[in-house]
Amino acid sequence: MPEKPDTPDAPGPSDVPGTAGGRPAGRSAVRVLLRLWPYLRPVRARFFTAALVAIVASCLSLVIPLVLKWLVDGPVADRDPGGVWLGALYLLLLGFTEAALFGLRRWLVARPLSSVEARMREDLYGRLQRLPIAFHDRWASGQLLSRGTTDLMIIRMFLAFPLTFLLVNAVTIAAGCALLLAQDLSLGLVLLTPVVPVVVLCSYFERRYGVVARRAQDQVGDLTTVVEESVLGIRIVKGFGRHRSQAESFRRLAELLRSTELSKARLLATIWALITVLPELAIGAALVLGSVRVADGDLSAGTLVAFLSTALALRWPVDSIGFLLAMSQEAVTATERYFEAMDAEEERDAAAPAAAEPVADGLRFEGVSFRFPDAPDGSPPVLDSVDLHVRPGETLALVGATGSGKTTLTALVPRLHEASGGRILLDGEDIALMERERLRTLVSVAFEEPTLFSASVAENVLMGAGAAAGEPELARALGVAQADGFVGRLPEGAGTQVGEQGLSLSGGQRQRLALARAVVGRPRFLVLDDPLSALDVHTEARVEAALREVLKETTALVVAHRPSTVMLADRVALLSGGRIAAVGTHQELLRSSAEYAWLMSGEGTGEGDGRR
Repeated sequence: MPEKPDTPDAPGPSDVPGTAGGRPAGRSAVRVLLRLWPYLRPVRARFFTAALVAIVASCLSLVIPLVLKWLVDGPVADRDPGGVWLGALYLLLLGFTEAALFGLRRWLVARPLSSVEARMREDLYGRLQRLPIAFHDRWASGQLLSRGTTDLMIIRMFLAFPLTFLLVNAVTIAAGCALLLAQDLSLGLVLLTPVVPVVVLCSYFERRYGVVARRAQDQVGDLTTVVEESVLGIRIVKGFGRHRSQAESFRRLAELLRSTELSKARLLATIWALITVLPELAIGAALVLGSVRVADGDLSAGTLVAFLSTALALRWPVDSIGFLLAMSQEAVTATERYFEAMDAEEERDAAAPAAAEPVADGLRFEGVSFRFPDAPDGSPPVLDSVDLHVRPGETLALVGATGSGKTTLTALVPRLHEASGGRILLDGEDIALMERERLRTLVSVAFEEPTLFSASVAENVLMGAGAAAGEPELARALGVAQADGFVGRLPEGAGTQVGEQGLSLSGGQRQRLALARAVVGRPRFLVLDDPLSALDVHTEARVEAALREVLKETTALVVAHRPSTVMLADRVALLSGGRIAAVGTHQELLRSSAEYAWLMSGEGTGEGDGRR
């Protein structure tokens, strides 16, 4: 019997940008699957050898009916016990050989296909690191996670079994049909009558199943997103007693997925039933007609036995068509989903001009405008013609109401977003013409919402420095951020694992480690987005004192909301309505700008206007 597959679990993820559930019009399954060839090419020798071995093993099952015909018409008819034992030995050898060849096929494909899956996963992860922030803003993390796990598992299983056996079963069925017609033409034609209906049914099934399979895989992505958000936000869920509403949201999505999976099961059951019943009816008709002809003496008993044995040997290749098509459609949708992420446009660096003599000009914004790519048509830009100059070695505080665009402006410096208009210069060099890798070695950032990774304290901090950074740089950075005290009290000091998102630490501790990460590499340009907002007043004072020494060595842009942070700066810029409204010292702006004085008084609620 041909090799049986490893039954896969149901696939996974939901509608994402640019998809409508189901294959885009005009794209064939074959064309989609051919995109996997670059990954298969390095292991093609073993892959094609495994396919050839499987074809030989499958076709061996068609030799068994010929041995049976010889056995029935020869030794059995002649009452030759020795011949019967010899025939039994032939059948036993054929069975062992077939089993050994199928085992060899599995051995040939197991290791190379695991390496194919690993390379695809590495490529996807690397691609996600190179995609712009705008891409990650649009895509749910669960959708990306499901593409790197469930979808790749489906693709590997497809390459391991259905892809090979679509070819193997096609060859086996063709060879079997030729053998049937050669043994007896009329009986062969009777058995081939279901071919046209089966082909029509398979074509219809393929289209329907492809749509439902895509829907199911997208819904698994939605479910993954809900689980991930609930785990990361477990403090909010528990703090507000929302576990029941979260469970209800999960239940609704799980029920939706269950309904889709049942639709898949119904489709598969229907096609499998029809593909099984039609050939069985044909075999039954051939059995009756053949028996009548044997009784009339028109056909030998051995020929009828061989004919029926051949037909039964073709049962699995025919019956498996629906199953293999279902797995293939799931692989097609998984491949589409994988390449949706892989096809997204990466961050690209413009061709760098000839290197110019660097000039000590600091950080300069010239007519900078910005609008989010997904912003509605006609909405005002977040930033509009911003002109600002941070002199070399100067610290400039950026102040504005909530929603005025401060965080967005700081994100443009390391090119986390691309300016829609104007240009930004570092020491006279346009950052749009700089390689991002070089730009991000010059500019260091600390965000208001600190992000830590599931790694040690030292690994999190030294992420902001070059490969040569070590203990001295780490100790200095922790000292500047006033983090050396609490880090020293951790169970393993700087080697302590902080856990996912750093949630084992307090908000102030996470913020201090993020600040340490920003200053550890002694950057030429430093961008700090309200880096002290989570600190108590005493810790804030100590951090500010240490930070003053660091700011003397760099050109810094600091988003500030409190007078204490503003006092770190040499000058202050007021951002209002996406524009720079005023620039001067703290005292000058207090006297000349009512809006600035209002903000510094702490009375402003700063409700903003939708800018980020």
